[in-house]
Amino acid sequence: MLKRTFDLLVSIAGLLLVLPLLAVIAVAIRCDTPGPVLFRQERVGRGGRVFRIHKFRSMAAAPCGAPLTVGDDVRITRVGRFLRRSKLDELPQLIDVLVGDMSLVGPRPELPRYVALYPAELRKRVLAVRPGITDPVSLALADESALLARATDPEREYLDVILPRKLSAAADYAERATLATDLRIILRTLRLVLQRFGQRSPT
Repeated sequence: MLKRTFDLLVSIAGLLLVLPLLAVIAVAIRCDTPGPVLFRQERVGRGGRVFRIHKFRSMAAAPCGAPLTVGDDVRITRVGRFLRRSKLDELPQLIDVLVGDMSLVGPRPELPRYVALYPAELRKRVLAVRPGITDPVSLALADESALLARATDPEREYLDVILPRKLSAAADYAERATLATDLRIILRTLRLVLQRFGQRSPT
């Protein structure tokens, strides 16, 4: 109950605080390429319930191809590249926190096709909590796309190496997390966003 109250208060305050930034990003997306401002996709939440996550659109509208984004994916737009690098594309997920589909901190919500591959015991533990905007493994794998780009078979690398690492960390979080650990993760995430926000795109 304390965690949910914290999520509500911070998500409301956060949305009010970043409202001007959300408006600027929305205009930039619309001016950059045609298509909707927001991208919505089915993810698996607490208890296995499927919901639609919100992100700022960072790819060309109606992209086709692999579900994983690998390296300098040609589908990524100019504005989208900056949003992904800075993690600002995740800001609309404050809406998902507000309505109760997500938490500020928790295991990142996965696509149904990958959740179907979870071992039964890990699935039960990971899906026992609300998924989050950020978590420890998201910070550790902040450059996941670049890691996948170096693999011969990116999806196999994801399934065999990255996903097991995510699941282990997610299960550990679900069993050990406290409000204090969540606050530390939020502060680390804010530092990462501020660092990346000030970086220039490579030319």
